[in-house]
Amino acid sequence: MFRRLYDWTMALSASPRAPYALGAVSFAESSFFPIPPDVMLVPMALARPNRAWFYAAICTLTSVVGGLLGYAIGALLYDSVGRWIIQFYGHGDGVEAFRAAYAQYGHWIILLKGVTPIPYKLVTITSGFAGYDLFWFVLLSLITRGARFYLVAGLLRQFGGPIRRILDEHFAAAMIVVLVGIVGGFFAFKYLF
Repeated sequence: MFRRLYDWTMALSASPRAPYALGAVSFAESSFFPIPPDVMLVPMALARPNRAWFYAAICTLTSVVGGLLGYAIGALLYDSVGRWIIQFYGHGDGVEAFRAAYAQYGHWIILLKGVTPIPYKLVTITSGFAGYDLFWFVLLSLITRGARFYLVAGLLRQFGGPIRRILDEHFAAAMIVVLVGIVGGFFAFKYLF
């Protein structure tokens, strides 16, 4: 399944629709979608390394805009939609502790969580629920999401050839590492906060 997605994304990268698809996934991931945009960013940047920075910019901007939707869900719809999304990911018990931590460590929470495998949508929804300052939320989201996506793009631009060969030869092992990272992020959020 993942191999087909990888091959499809590699083929999509030559299409004029590629940036729109990447933006849609990045937007959705920041508020409700479970798959991170890296599953599209990595193959697209490998297929077209000269556009890696452009792809990172798309991911950054659409992720922050999607984060605003997550923030709105937390601020306006937490009791219905927001709580359901948080509970769907198995983190309903940790939200109150996470919300309380915003009073003292809000800046650091957004900065650190935005670059880790911890699902960013949980940060965006909780930020809205906690009433975190919207200006700081947007600014810190731009910094942390930008750092994450530009780091990935930079590594792929610099080492794309060897990375692509490794993915082509050991795709299953690479996907296991990615899945462990995603699942690890969910567990880290659940048990650390």
